[in-house]
Amino acid sequence: MYELIATDSELDDVVAAASSAPRYALDTEFHRERTYYPQAALVQLAWDDRIALIDPLAVDLAPLAKLLDSPAVCVLHAGAQDLEVLDLKTGTIPSVLFDTQIAGGFLGSNNSSLAALLDRFLGVTIPKGDRLTDWLKRPLTEDQLRYAASDVEYLLQLTDRLTAELDELGRTQWALDESAAVRERPRNRRDPEAAVLRIKEARSLKGRAYSLATAVAAWRERRAAQVDMPVRQVLPDLAVVAVAQQAPTEAGQLRGLRGVERRHLRSGVEDELVALVRETLENLPAAIQQRPTRAPELPKHLRPVVTLVTAWIAQLARDNQLDPALLATRADVEALLKGDTETRVRYGWRAELVGGPIEKLVSGEAAVAFDGDGRLVLEARSRQSLELG
Repeated sequence: MYELIATDSELDDVVAAASSAPRYALDTEFHRERTYYPQAALVQLAWDDRIALIDPLAVDLAPLAKLLDSPAVCVLHAGAQDLEVLDLKTGTIPSVLFDTQIAGGFLGSNNSSLAALLDRFLGVTIPKGDRLTDWLKRPLTEDQLRYAASDVEYLLQLTDRLTAELDELGRTQWALDESAAVRERPRNRRDPEAAVLRIKEARSLKGRAYSLATAVAAWRERRAAQVDMPVRQVLPDLAVVAVAQQAPTEAGQLRGLRGVERRHLRSGVEDELVALVRETLENLPAAIQQRPTRAPELPKHLRPVVTLVTAWIAQLARDNQLDPALLATRADVEALLKGDTETRVRYGWRAELVGGPIEKLVSGEAAVAFDGDGRLVLEARSRQSLELG
């Protein structure tokens, strides 16, 4: 059974008890459809033989920081967004992580759901939740609470099974290192100056229009964070591009632009946007010089290599019981071919399995071939041309 925690004293007791355990399982329920930042709706904890469901609408989650900062291992499943919630509400994140989604990927699971892992490794079926359930509505129903509890109920047991199989393959440290890397990813705030790169319609803009789009997109990102509202509710992508193309320098010129509605111009926004356009135009040379740099294009002669290599990676993943996305994505391959020194396939276990072999392929030292049984293999290049005709 679970305990519903709705008072400060109850939360203090939970934190004290869980902090004395060597590990604990954690999950969160949250919404962010109407906000810039995620709204915490429930925090689930499991340790030893206890499960606690903490109501963040009734208590301040700040005391959880003591547990998160402790040396205990925090077990999560696909925990990146949970870390974002915890960071916002407690000012910290767990000091040691073990992500069961990542661990499952090192055992060949390319289905990221917790339900799939529990079924495969423990033979456990958990209740199905309603994807559209309102976690912020109170009181929570018994079905909601039972579903929330099931998200952490078996996580520690699952961790034991995953770790045992990882140990047999010598991959436990891989999973620990990859879980630790999740802690280093940016959280809660995107770079406003790079926001324009996420607007598809802005990719074809040039010169003055692109500089204006960069400035407006950055302003939109900052305002969305300030008022805690989704960026597209502050100003739709189409409106950002319309402002960039038309460069309105008077308030009246904003009205009627594509994507711009009256609700977008309330609370002084109209004046802010016009002032921003004027300022950007006045400093146009500097704005163009400081524009975000797009990733360099992959040379044309290397584009066929990406398709070939990703096919080989898929085969390699099957042979080694790895999730292909965990081994290397198409973006990873392209980054390596572009000479990116920071791409993850240049380091650690990926360099041995993927990075080094790809570089040998591109340099002409290796070749991809079929082995006669329909499998792709990477082998030393013979440098002998096949006679045709």
